[in-house]
Amino acid sequence: MKDKIAFVCQRYGLEVNGGAELYCREMAEKMCAVYDVEVYTTCALDYVTWADHYPAGTQTLNGVTVHRFPVERQREIKAFNRLSRRVLETPEHTAEQEEKWVDDQGPFCPQLLDVLEREQHRYRAVVFMTYMYYLSARGLPRHFDNAYLIPTAHDEPAIYLHYYEKVFEGAKGFIWNTPEERAFVEHRFPAVAGRPGTMAGIGINVPAGPLPPVPEQLRDEPYLVYAGRIEPAKGCDSMFEFFRRYKREHGGQLRLVLMGKAVMEVPKADDIVELGFVSEEMKFAVMGGAKALVLFSRFESLSMVVLESMAMGRPVLVNGGCEVLKGHCLRSNAGLFFDNYVEFAATLRYLLDHPAEYAAMCENGKEYVAQNYQWDKIVARVAGLLSA
Repeated sequence: MKDKIAFVCQRYGLEVNGGAELYCREMAEKMCAVYDVEVYTTCALDYVTWADHYPAGTQTLNGVTVHRFPVERQREIKAFNRLSRRVLETPEHTAEQEEKWVDDQGPFCPQLLDVLEREQHRYRAVVFMTYMYYLSARGLPRHFDNAYLIPTAHDEPAIYLHYYEKVFEGAKGFIWNTPEERAFVEHRFPAVAGRPGTMAGIGINVPAGPLPPVPEQLRDEPYLVYAGRIEPAKGCDSMFEFFRRYKREHGGQLRLVLMGKAVMEVPKADDIVELGFVSEEMKFAVMGGAKALVLFSRFESLSMVVLESMAMGRPVLVNGGCEVLKGHCLRSNAGLFFDNYVEFAATLRYLLDHPAEYAAMCENGKEYVAQNYQWDKIVARVAGLLSA
């Protein structure tokens, strides 16, 4: 009989393709090789309102037992944004306002936590996913004896709320994504420094079999690729500004190719190509045909797309203001980083004008992913932590 472990995540399902939630599902499925895995989650699919989508109850999904609970109160986003401005932007707010912010952030599901608290001793470990949301923020302060946290933490306003001190202190141990994440959290919450932990991350697997051909308009001309939500929070406004200025100053045939949902206006230009949502196979094919992947985001705790690009043998060009992304570049020697437009233009020119160094970076990226981001190694590290 295998020991049981439980994951706790705000959303869970095949239709949930967000970074942290996808990471949780893949981790839960891979850990089935060692443990009997169960998941506690809500019925929500939409992360804005947390409206129920899935039926409540228990089901089996890809070998994992999934317990779903209805969200008891949907989030009213305009009211929540007003509260966020009060709590996150003004130091004069109260502890009660912080707690209301945590509850309104959601998904508000106290029933799930009540059931889990009763059932916790059936599990060798209860692994909470993502520090910020309600299930972790209200669950970890209940002081489970076997609680672990995958923080997916980075330098952002919410993590400086006093409330989160008891959230992090409620974890027995941590599953980290990067050394930069661990260093940041232990500096922000000194009480957790030295607690058990392991470096995990996510396994990167290129789809088996031949990849499809890239769309015809991308063939025979160089392009940069961006993959993810197209929004200002990911730095896409700066991405468009820098790319268009670069093209005005340098000319050439280079294009910028976008994969993902646009939630902001995309400039209309012949050298900016929107592909929208694409299949996993097409995503990897487009990455593999690019000169490099660009990511202007300052707030990343791991970045799957950076690792996927490296796995395809393509360097990355990233925002140096994000310590996690900079760390990937420094450890792998498979990417460059910038802090302003002048540095962006210079690093891009370096990739385009130094073919020998570029080829070495392509190989370095593949080796970095092979050594650090394969599921067999990640499962062994996590199992070593949870079984200690």
